[in-house]
Amino acid sequence: QVQLLESGGGLAQEGGSLELSCVASGSVYAMNAMSWYRQGPGQQRELVAAINPNGRTNYANSVRGRFTISRDNARNTTYLQMRALKTEDTAVYYCQAEIAPRMGPILDYWGQGTQVTVSL
Repeated sequence: QVQLLESGGGLAQEGGSLELSCVASGSVYAMNAMSWYRQGPGQQRELVAAINPNGRTNYANSVRGRFTISRDNARNTTYLQMRALKTEDTAVYYCQAEIAPRMGPILDYWGQGTQVTVSL
């Protein structure tokens, strides 16, 4: 069974930094695209950043230049470095990955979410 586990959320002041991590555990054969989403209070879940296996990245306009997504394929891990945080970055952040397990079909997996709160 494959699971995604996020860590690194918490409280930061505006202008500060946080780094999120997401590690895939279980019967992982290969990981394709990995992404971070977020859902703010009363808002729909939105894509924040994505990275493909070759390292090509894509960012939402609202975070481009402030956030950096990366991955460590050997550790089945993706990271989201967040800088120059704004109060509007406050949200629950979710890790998502397309994973090929050792047995079974390729599926999308989601983490449980980690809260990021940015205060003035």
